[in-house]
Amino acid sequence: MRKLVFIALACTALAGCGSSGLLNRERPDEFAVQRQAPLVVPPDFSLTPPTPGAPRPAEGTAAEQALDVLFGGPAPRSAVETSALDRAGTPAPGIRTAVGDPQTNTVAKGRVTRDIIAAPEGDGAGAQAVIPG
Repeated sequence: MRKLVFIALACTALAGCGSSGLLNRERPDEFAVQRQAPLVVPPDFSLTPPTPGAPRPAEGTAAEQALDVLFGGPAPRSAVETSALDRAGTPAPGIRTAVGDPQTNTVAKGRVTRDIIAAPEGDGAGAQAVIPG
């Protein structure tokens, strides 16, 4: 039995070495590959070297440059957006701390929202729908 398995493995290995038969495949022609010419940067004579000690020109951060390339820079605001921002005015400096204050008036969302928030976590296998009426 071991000889039969060994002969089968040897035949399979030898079949992989052949160029015809079951394991034949298309191979690329290695002589058809051409070398690409190197890139040449044309000279730009309008550029001047920076003066020593001069500050760099303002290029912006990498994120700003990426946004400018992707979206074309900041878009001008429409008349509706401008008027809405003018009417809204400037926010109070501590608005984010005042929102969580217990003295801040909020809108009651009702019993359904409280029930959704207070619902136990789970996969929903025991979920039930109750239709009032």
